[in-house]
Amino acid sequence: MFPSIDRAKPGLQKLIRTLRETYPYASVLAVADDTRNWRISRTGIDISTLDMLGGTGFVVRVFDGTGCAEYSFNEFSEDKIPTICSTMAQRLAEQDAALEGFTALPTPIPADEPAVLKKETTWKVHPRELGDEAIVNKIAALREKALAVDERILDARAVVSYQAYRKLFLSEHRDLDQTVMYTNAALAVMASRGEEIKVAFHPASMLGGAELLDEMDASVEQTALDVLALLDSQPIPPGEYDCICDPETTGMIVHEAFGHGVEMDMFVKDRALAKDSIGEYVASPLVTMHDGSAVDESATMFFDDEGTLTGDTVIIDRGVLERGMCDALSAARLGAVPTGNGRRESYERKAYTRMTNTYFQGGDSTPEEMIASIQDGLLLEAPSSGMEDPKNWGIQCMVTTAKEIKDGKLTGKIYSPIVLTGYVPDLLKSVSMMSKTPELSGCGMCGKGHKEWVKVSDGGPYMKAHIRLG
Repeated sequence: MFPSIDRAKPGLQKLIRTLRETYPYASVLAVADDTRNWRISRTGIDISTLDMLGGTGFVVRVFDGTGCAEYSFNEFSEDKIPTICSTMAQRLAEQDAALEGFTALPTPIPADEPAVLKKETTWKVHPRELGDEAIVNKIAALREKALAVDERILDARAVVSYQAYRKLFLSEHRDLDQTVMYTNAALAVMASRGEEIKVAFHPASMLGGAELLDEMDASVEQTALDVLALLDSQPIPPGEYDCICDPETTGMIVHEAFGHGVEMDMFVKDRALAKDSIGEYVASPLVTMHDGSAVDESATMFFDDEGTLTGDTVIIDRGVLERGMCDALSAARLGAVPTGNGRRESYERKAYTRMTNTYFQGGDSTPEEMIASIQDGLLLEAPSSGMEDPKNWGIQCMVTTAKEIKDGKLTGKIYSPIVLTGYVPDLLKSVSMMSKTPELSGCGMCGKGHKEWVKVSDGGPYMKAHIRLG
């Protein structure tokens, strides 16, 4: 896939050699991608590209021992090399002039150990090869199946999208090449009683292709029944409850509570409380948190956008905060080892420390045992959004459904919507049970603050904790 990368590679290697005559470090990232989105609802059919997912282009980075400069462009040929070199020199000079009179942060030269890699993920059905008509027919069938469940269902919206991309990273000692495809799908079902409208949402994602659509059919009827049940839901009395979180809710807590809070570019800026808690208990001994590509999901990659090989980063080990995740520049400034979390929204944007596949490890219990252990509490399902405050370790998340548990059994009573809040260490130290198998989902995107969107996945097992709800 993406033969333009192969055609550009010899010239890019020459560019690196030329830049190295002047600078102690130089690298280039080349990106080519293909995206498509299919959507069907009451308003009609929409087929489009997903422009926010990256695009095709190049970004060059150099270090001169004092500072770092980057330059991005979407066309490349060998005759452009002198212009690129001139631009890099100009940007470093402008940076030095802007910092005159100030003490700049130290910018060590990144390590550039030799590495050669060429990998691609696998898929069974390429969405482009399946074709627009076949995909629209498949999601139309999902929609019609949901509509047929009950006359109170107003509409069902089915969506499927994919991104395939190839990235080539070159430096003096690194030649890294990866091709990745992931696919997302979702079904949203809307129902009404009088003027009240409720929505149930079922997401699905995988590292693969359009074969994901074959897995969606089994969830359609349950999603329709879920939205009908929400019509009978009640507001929840605010308070603290013993809760069982489903894997999606656990994943939202992972992402918001200790995901953004341990992105180490925030350590450089002194904007994260976790910086001062390394080596301390921040959670129950049942909590072990991972980030990286040890699992296959939509955010899996073999190297990040700075040429750091990815792997498995253990953030929390049995309750103890071991380390954060970091990009190469933040790692250099902190004297840490980069973890493969330097990610760009596109070749036109800078690299930040960003999560990939983030999740809690499983435990020894079953969901049935966990529900049976609760005398008076709730089963939380279907999170919708969340936010965090890394500086003060606050968390606020929205959950669609809370199912009542009395004397170890679900009563059938449902509360909705739910706001989950609290101080992160208090919440995580209250974890008392974990189910055996973590589950991850990666339909969403993650922003750095309100921008810089990248694909992530998160999840975990069923988790029992004491949580403040309202």
